Amino acid sequence: MTTPFNQPSALRVLMTGAAGNIGRTLRAHLKGRYALLRLIDVAAQQAAGPGEEVATVDIRDMAALERSLRGIDCVIHLAGIPEEDSWEKILPVNIEGCYNLFEAARSQGVRRVVFASSNHAVGFHRRETFIDTMVQPRPDGRYGVSKVFGEAVGRLYADKYAISVACMRIGSFRPSDRPSESRHLLTWISHRDMAQLASRCVEHPDYHFVVVYGVSNNLRNRWDNTPAKFLGYRPQDDAELFAAEVLAASPAEDPIAAQFHGGMYCPMEFVGDTQRIDGGPL
Repeated sequence: MTTPFNQPSALRVLMTGAAGNIGRTLRAHLKGRYALLRLIDVAAQQAAGPGEEVATVDIRDMAALERSLRGIDCVIHLAGIPEEDSWEKILPVNIEGCYNLFEAARSQGVRRVVFASSNHAVGFHRRETFIDTMVQPRPDGRYGVSKVFGEAVGRLYADKYAISVACMRIGSFRPSDRPSESRHLLTWISHRDMAQLASRCVEHPDYHFVVVYGVSNNLRNRWDNTPAKFLGYRPQDDAELFAAEVLAASPAEDPIAAQFHGGMYCPMEFVGDTQRIDGGPL
């Protein structure tokens, strides 16, 4: 009998990239929540506790991925290069590895994938515009391109192979669990809100494909997160609590970064004309 997703104590969940910053945070918050939490990464991890399994798996290795996904109900896919980098690094992990994950999930009968996308998939939308999850992809770098790719693969596997897929466009997750620059007052997500969002994506009883923003209840938020409300996500934290401290310590934002949702990724290697982006001459 298939376990309903809204019975978390009976679910078998696998998390890729479990040794990363978000992975370690989710592991701590989700400990004991599921019948099994299987944690995979190429990096070293802490030893498995009750209800956990730890394994060294490279998402570039399809056979190893397939073995690790046997008997799993849902995957939280975090593994990947976590920031802007060269194409030579992005391609094998964020592109090929992401495809491998979805294909291995299909072949092993996994019913749901929760994909760690990023706000950088839409980073070149102007910050003055309040955007929802239906806006055109506007990646602000190669990392953002890889997240657009992951969302597209997720859409394909939802539509063609009936895998339930959620794409979390994560904002600014900080290991310190506090915003540290002015843009974070819009985009920050706290650790407990990140864990709540991930668990809502895992445990909602039924959805086909959904895109949500990974952002806390920030006063200055510029993202319409209506689909997250459908999932039951109710963020508890607000970056405004840190506003005075952050603004006093933050230097002036780069003038190109300040124009767009993607912030500092937008001026990297930028040689274009900002006046020709959204509303400028064709």
